[in-house]
Amino acid sequence: MNKSKLTKTLWKQRYLILMIFPFIVWLIIFRYIPLWGWIMAFQDYRPGKPIWQQEWVGIRWFAEMFQDPDFYRAMRNTLIMSFMGLVFGFPLPIMLALLLNEIKNIAFKRTIQTISYLPHFVSWVVVASLVSEILSPSGVINQILQKFHLTKYPIMFMAEPRYFWWIVTFSDIWKELGWNTIIYLAAITSINPELYEAATVDGAGRFRKMISITLPGIMPTVIVLLILSIGNIINIGFERQFLLRTAATREVADVIDLYILSYGIGTGRYSFGTAAGVFKSVLSLTLLVFANWFSKKTTGYRMM
Repeated sequence: MNKSKLTKTLWKQRYLILMIFPFIVWLIIFRYIPLWGWIMAFQDYRPGKPIWQQEWVGIRWFAEMFQDPDFYRAMRNTLIMSFMGLVFGFPLPIMLALLLNEIKNIAFKRTIQTISYLPHFVSWVVVASLVSEILSPSGVINQILQKFHLTKYPIMFMAEPRYFWWIVTFSDIWKELGWNTIIYLAAITSINPELYEAATVDGAGRFRKMISITLPGIMPTVIVLLILSIGNIINIGFERQFLLRTAATREVADVIDLYILSYGIGTGRYSFGTAAGVFKSVLSLTLLVFANWFSKKTTGYRMM
């Protein structure tokens, strides 16, 4: 593209560029400039001194982190809960979007969508309180189990480590299921309606059209979101675990973000916390690149 053509294109799209400009500024300020702080991971940072006057310690904090058993426990919990969320939580929004697309009654469809979207806007503090109350010894789940004689005594769900990962996973699915269907429903609207008409002429039923037209039509979107999900498998956050954990489930509740908060920032070891954050970011980038490469090799779709 020559210079004059590029100038004409930029001028033609000037309003789009102006619209995206604030987001570029936000990205630079809050995503790229903070990367300067990564040098703290190689220093013995002490507040009150300029960052260029801090003592350099090389990879000391990384070595200490990799020798800490609590770090591997946090990594185990993070990976297991992320994997469970990916296995159980990723396909369900796709299935719900496919089913919603088949509903012909617009009023009923919008009602279901609204009901499924609402939990997304509920704070995790409220969700954790609801889950704790429902699963308490006097909660509705134990009442149902005892009423049907499935258990003689109330089950202490919130105090049993073996239940914790499942509670976190399905609490997150319930909260985000409807919201995650939005992008799939948007992708479905881009499918050419003539394909459905041709399939109807050929005698295809609704299920066959769903499998042969709708699902392949949104597959590029599914692949891109799957790649992003794999790249974010380590970025599980800590709100759910922090709010749902108890003293009895702490061993299975601590994730990498809680580890950084507790053993880094919480104890004033800012360099140690930064080192753990750097490791998490590098691992996420590695997973993202690998998932993108693997998707390109196996499906032909890629994100970048």
